[in-house]
Amino acid sequence: MTTPSPIVFVIDDDPSVRKALSRLLKSVGFPVEAFATSEEFLAQSLPDVPACVILDVRMPGLSGLDLQRTLAERNVSLPIVFLTGHGDIPMTVRAMKAGAVDFLPKPFNDQDLLAAVRQAVARHAQTRQAEAELAAIRQRAALLSPREREVMALIVRGMLNKQAGHQLGVTEKTIKVHRAQVMRKMRVNSLAELVRLAQRISVSSSQPPRPLHSSPGTASVVDRPRIG
Repeated sequence: MTTPSPIVFVIDDDPSVRKALSRLLKSVGFPVEAFATSEEFLAQSLPDVPACVILDVRMPGLSGLDLQRTLAERNVSLPIVFLTGHGDIPMTVRAMKAGAVDFLPKPFNDQDLLAAVRQAVARHAQTRQAEAELAAIRQRAALLSPREREVMALIVRGMLNKQAGHQLGVTEKTIKVHRAQVMRKMRVNSLAELVRLAQRISVSSSQPPRPLHSSPGTASVVDRPRIG
């Protein structure tokens, strides 16, 4: 499968800066889309490829920091490299705490900028891969029946089949059948693999197993952690 070419979005209200940045990035093989305002950028659809944003801090309308906040509110995980001719320490700290890859002053050093862009694109590629893997795990988990989800939640907490059967009021043999189905649907070959996947979709594995026998006269209580 061919890896999609990453794209760099340039957002700066200065035409000369947009032109210079576009020329530099294209010279090393990056496709570029340039915008004069944050609003123009927000109005277009993002391609499904690794990408990053080179963003001016001070612009008419939405500032660079405003756009950073807007993207975060929309759950758009595009890495940002900030450029500014008016930077100060509080502004830099705010941008970096919000996840900016770098904060470069104008005039910028070409090699510093290209290094920041390469780092940003690599970060986005990793984020996209992690999100795709998580979506695939959740799709597998969605195939589980309600009972299979209960069994999965118990066995990833370390319960033996007999203990899980006692918790759910079924036989050990029934738990073995459900467990096999869980392993098949989640596409894992070991309990360790299943625990790792369960942790990624927030199925608790931290609580210790309950005792096999309840106190006389005490009803058994079943904890049923939710998936996702």
